[in-house]
Amino acid sequence: MDEIRKNAGEILPTLYDEEAEKRHLPAIGARIIKTTIAVFICLIIYYLRGYHGSEMPTEACITAIICMQPYVRDSRDYAVNRFAGTIIGAVIGLAFLLLTTVLPHLGYVNGILYLGMAVGVLLCLYTAVLIHKPDTASLAAIVFLCVVIAFPDVEEPLRQAGHRIMDLFIGTVVAISVNVFHLPREKHRERVFFLRTKELVPDRFSPIAPAALFRLNYLYEDGARICLMSEHAPAFFVLQMGATRLNTPLIVMDGAAIYDANENHYIHMETIAKEESDRLNERLQALGISYFVYTIHNNKTCIFHYGQLRETEKVVYDKMRRSPYRDYLEGEVYNPDEIVYYKVIDEDGRLAEIESHLHRVMPKGKLRAVRRKQAGTKGISGLYIYAHTATMEQAKKKLIYILQEEAGTLEPVEIRAQGPYRSERDAMYLLYKVGRSYEPIRLFPRKKRGQS
Repeated sequence: MDEIRKNAGEILPTLYDEEAEKRHLPAIGARIIKTTIAVFICLIIYYLRGYHGSEMPTEACITAIICMQPYVRDSRDYAVNRFAGTIIGAVIGLAFLLLTTVLPHLGYVNGILYLGMAVGVLLCLYTAVLIHKPDTASLAAIVFLCVVIAFPDVEEPLRQAGHRIMDLFIGTVVAISVNVFHLPREKHRERVFFLRTKELVPDRFSPIAPAALFRLNYLYEDGARICLMSEHAPAFFVLQMGATRLNTPLIVMDGAAIYDANENHYIHMETIAKEESDRLNERLQALGISYFVYTIHNNKTCIFHYGQLRETEKVVYDKMRRSPYRDYLEGEVYNPDEIVYYKVIDEDGRLAEIESHLHRVMPKGKLRAVRRKQAGTKGISGLYIYAHTATMEQAKKKLIYILQEEAGTLEPVEIRAQGPYRSERDAMYLLYKVGRSYEPIRLFPRKKRGQS
């Protein structure tokens, strides 16, 4: 049996360079660039209108900053929502200014004035909810405050409100125009990106964060080929990322199988040879060890248990068997040729002794062993025993070969995280690197072969 080892050396190219990450500042995102451009355009517009220096209105710039969002799925609806907020705030602001002309003493009592402004904000928020546009509530309140903030100009409320509406109109139009504009990009549809699920989620029982799920689905829908790789069976993928819109098969069971989640079908498996399986069964039974045998039968993971279930195993077993995506069975496996891997669960110290013993007595170069901590337990690990050909690297090569039969020449790229998962930001940064590689900004796109 091979010694326990970590994946050392990348056969496929990687875009991750830890030392480079430490030396360089984070990249400036597209939203930052777009917001800066929108503010600059607003300032130029007012400069051309004759405003200079301290006279320069800021409401348009503020609106542009507020209106700039990460993505614009439907620019028409987006514009309608923003204009609705502008109109609500401006109308209520105009009403407030007109009220101050009817009741001039309102402006002389600060307490009453501030109370009236607070009520105006309340009306803006409630009106937005009342017309079923809650997303515009904050903007409506901001517009209201922008209209009434120049309170000394109450003798011309219509002009005051008109100026504010124009400012906010300019800021909104500029923000939407800049947001829907995309810099020239070259999509690398020939690239297949490999990501490890453990770098997108905190552990195998936790679902992916909503923001990361949104970003991942955005890349899938845009045509990026992303293969998610897991150390575990497909059942864990359903728990973690069942809402993903996959367009590429998964690599599961630490490289022992390739699974098409859309078709619920295993398209490739690296099983343990019957001869090696028989020997391993004999050694484990001779040691009096209970263990699990994972097989793939009729495109479903079937798990057979041998021996007396110990307390250390039961902690993990009780949690795992609740899943409707696995079958835990007793008795002999249906077909010895369908065995994908063996799993022994025990305390860390005892498991190290078992591994050492198997390493001495089993033939070299036939099997591969990996020891991993069991999530949600303390001092308990699992020893996973695969065929020596069942590795992530071999699975990547096999998947590329399968995909190339349909799509032609493909370029495999593995994107790695900077370190272990700590928060949702780690997953978002990892997906951001995928986006940069899949669709880099190019002011002068490269010419395709055959073009002069």
